[in-house]
Amino acid sequence: MTPSRTMISLTARIALLVLISGVSNMHAQNGTESNTSLSVVVSSNNQFALDFYRGINGSSGGKNIFVSPYSISTALAMTFEGSRNNTRKQMGEVLHFNMPDAERQAGFSELLAQTRPGPGKKYKLEVANALWGQKDYPFETAFTGAIGKFYGGGFNTVDYPGDKEGSIRKINTWVEDKTAGKIKNLIHSDDITPLTRLVLTNAIYFKGDWASPFEKGATKDEAFHVTETERVQAPMMHKTAHLRFVKENGLAAIELPYAGDDLSMIVLLPDSNVEQLGASVTLEMIEKLRSQMRPAEVDVTLPRFKFETRYILNQELGKMGMPDAFDEFLADFSGMTGKKMLHISEVIHQAMIDVNEEGSEAAASTAVVMSKKALRMPMKETFRADHPFIFTIVHNGTGSILFMGRVTNPVS
Repeated sequence: MTPSRTMISLTARIALLVLISGVSNMHAQNGTESNTSLSVVVSSNNQFALDFYRGINGSSGGKNIFVSPYSISTALAMTFEGSRNNTRKQMGEVLHFNMPDAERQAGFSELLAQTRPGPGKKYKLEVANALWGQKDYPFETAFTGAIGKFYGGGFNTVDYPGDKEGSIRKINTWVEDKTAGKIKNLIHSDDITPLTRLVLTNAIYFKGDWASPFEKGATKDEAFHVTETERVQAPMMHKTAHLRFVKENGLAAIELPYAGDDLSMIVLLPDSNVEQLGASVTLEMIEKLRSQMRPAEVDVTLPRFKFETRYILNQELGKMGMPDAFDEFLADFSGMTGKKMLHISEVIHQAMIDVNEEGSEAAASTAVVMSKKALRMPMKETFRADHPFIFTIVHNGTGSILFMGRVTNPVS
C-alpha cells in the first residue's frame, strides 16, 4: 500500500491557514521593475478574485457572501512556493501566476509594503503572514527563507503532537492580535491532528471611516427586498454627497471613498437578479464601470449590515483547476521538505464585515478607483440599495481587491 502523505490543511476564519501534517509511518526591488512586478501580481490576484467569486456565487444558496480574495491569494501563494511539477502547474493556472518566480515574489513583497499604512493615515489596514512549523521537522531553508523575505512571514516552531492545545492557543492568539480581536479561535481542536506539521497563516484587518459619513439621525427602518416576494425591515442609511457614479444597462455602480482616499468601497447594484450578475461579473466589467464613473451629486441609500462567513474551500479550489494539491497521492509539495510528503487537507476561510454610518470594519484570513475632488453636477442622481447588491473594498493605490461580498439580506 502506498504510504499516506503529509497533509497540508489551509484553514482560515479571518486568517487563511495552511495546516501541513506528517505521514503516519514514516524585499521587493525599487523602481520600474518593482512597479511592473506589483501591477502583474495585482492583476493576477484580481483575476483570481473574480474567478473565485463566480464560483462561490453559484454555491451560496442565496446567502450573504463575504471573502477576502487577497488573503486567499496570499496564503496560496506562500503554499505555491513549495509546490512542484503538476501541482505547481495547476495552482499557477488557478492563481494566474503566469510570470517568472522572481517577478511574482517581488510583486507580493511590494504589495505587502504598499498596503501598509504610513504614519498619519486615517484608517487601519494590517496584512500579516506567518509560518507555524513542527519543531525538529526538516523544512527546506529555501522555502522558509522565501516566505520570510517576500511575504514577511516569520517562522515559528510549535509541537502539534506533543502540545496540541498549546500550539492552537499560540496561533489563535497571533490571529486575534492581528485582527484587533475580531477573529477568535481560528483553529479548532479538530483542525489539528497528530500528523499536522505546518500551518501557514494570513490575516487581514481593515477599519476606516467614510470620507463623507452617513448621519445616524437619518437612518430608519425601511423595506429591503430580499427577493421579488420576500422583504425585511432593515436599518437604511441615507446621505447626499458628491461621488463617482455610473448607471447603464440595468446596472448602477458607485464609489464610496474612505477618509484619506486610499481605500474605497465599490457597490454594484443590478436592477434585478444579483445572482445572475454574480455569475457573469468579470474584472473587465468592473474596470469598465470604474472608467465610466463620473462625479455626481447622489442621494445614497445603503443598508447598515454586519455578518460573518465561513467557507471550506477544498471543493471550490479543486473545481477551479487545482485538484492535485488536495490528493495525498498526487500532490507534490517537495519544495517544502525535499520530499513528496505533503498535501493540502483542508482550506478554511472566515471573514467578517461591519458597515455602518461611520465607516466599515472588515477582517479575513484572505477596483481601483482614482478619487478626484468631485465637481458639483446640475443633476442629482439616486442610488437606492434596497435590494441585493455586490460590493468590493479596494486599495486605490495598487488597485488590489482586498474584500468582496454580496448582501442578500442585511439583517440575517
